[in-house]
Amino acid sequence: MSVFDDPGHFGRLWAANYDGPGNPDPAPAVDFLAPLAEGGPVLELAVGTGRVALPLAARGLTVEGVEASPEMVARLRAKPGGEHMPVAIGDMADVPVSGPYRLVFLVFNTLFNLVDAERQADCFRNVARVLAPGGAFVIETYVPDPANFDRDEQVQVREVTEDSATIRMHRYDRAAQTFVRQTITFDADGVHLHPFAMRYAWPEQIDEMAERAGLRLTERYADWDRTPFDTESRAHISVYRLG
Repeated sequence: MSVFDDPGHFGRLWAANYDGPGNPDPAPAVDFLAPLAEGGPVLELAVGTGRVALPLAARGLTVEGVEASPEMVARLRAKPGGEHMPVAIGDMADVPVSGPYRLVFLVFNTLFNLVDAERQADCFRNVARVLAPGGAFVIETYVPDPANFDRDEQVQVREVTEDSATIRMHRYDRAAQTFVRQTITFDADGVHLHPFAMRYAWPEQIDEMAERAGLRLTERYADWDRTPFDTESRAHISVYRLG
């Protein structure tokens, strides 16, 4: 099955290393999200191993999750507080839960893991279905930089040691706003492939999806610390509200 067709692909590939070094500190996101929950309940799409959901629940909120990867959920279940958190196994674009929720959130660029424009739109429509009136939908994504895909194909050397070499290759489809990334490691055991795909979108395109779903943009920042968003910002935290 292609990475474009399999919502659980990322989790199966990366679950074992998802909580490794180099990942963002979840504390600023938790500080930002907790007041928006207004007492809950709260839903995280692509909850993963619970990096944000679990500390949010530790603040006394009822938090639920949606996750396509049973491997990710197994990691969540092994953490303190994770054994009882309700998690629906399924495609986040379907939002396979009932609600209503005061807050739904989707962080770490994961909206772009939906590699079809219509499925991204489905996600917004289904979030609107489960939000309580006035409820908030918060997303975090990077702002695409055309300089990163000024050529249709790119090759980068990632790591070279005495025992292995790793290269990363990208193929862009600028019309579809998608890319396929293949990270390839050569070592004594053979060739190891780690494919990944995304469908990126600019903030104004995301706003259009939200508007069509009945959600309105109420806040936008460059980071979780509420730095003002401007034309130089490389990421955005956007808050949409129902009604």
